[in-house]
Amino acid sequence: MTLRTLAFIGAASVLAACSGATETAQTQTKEVGKTIAKVSAKVAGEVKKSGADLSALPAGTYKSEQGHAYVAFTYSHQGFSNPILRWGTTDATVVFDQENPENSTLTVRLPTADIDSGVAKFDDHLRSEGFFDSANYPEITFVSTDISQLSDGYGTLTGELTIKDVTKPFTLTGTVNKVGKHFRSGVDMFGVSATGKLNRAEFGIDQYMPVGADVEIMVEVEFQKAE
Repeated sequence: MTLRTLAFIGAASVLAACSGATETAQTQTKEVGKTIAKVSAKVAGEVKKSGADLSALPAGTYKSEQGHAYVAFTYSHQGFSNPILRWGTTDATVVFDQENPENSTLTVRLPTADIDSGVAKFDDHLRSEGFFDSANYPEITFVSTDISQLSDGYGTLTGELTIKDVTKPFTLTGTVNKVGKHFRSGVDMFGVSATGKLNRAEFGIDQYMPVGADVEIMVEVEFQKAE
């Protein structure tokens, strides 16, 4: 075997090794790329979300159960804290369409005088003209106009929110947590969690603006069949 032949064999071996290493690197790069794509999808919220199966919930009218109905809101108090306030009374009604859940409707009424911050003096302040003006505007109302993806137990609910006679579109994003029957009465029921955001100045509540301008609404309500 000549030196030229040996050199050729050596070069071929090196090229083969490099080619194998390149293929291995490319395979690893592809796998890393797939992992990054999956993580990115989750971060971007592209993974499908879902809630409880609504197929077992009978059609009909459902009312909020006052003992387990929480409509609250939070805002930034000059960056020092994020107070959480709620309504003492929640009157909500769902008319559920089992065949087409997206055709269901929601109506909510919140007495403005029932604001509860945990501080009586602050509650009186919030009922005054500068804020909710309970004497002249006794209720906040929300009436749904569009529901999407409710059949999956997770979706958005858009409607008309009225505060101090100002009506604007408002959207809640939420989940139907569970469908079942009350453990004592056997009444059909379901529970929801939802959130939404608004700017209070758009509804005529502009005292001390821009402090606490952006308000996050939080909803945790159990509904029981009324008929």
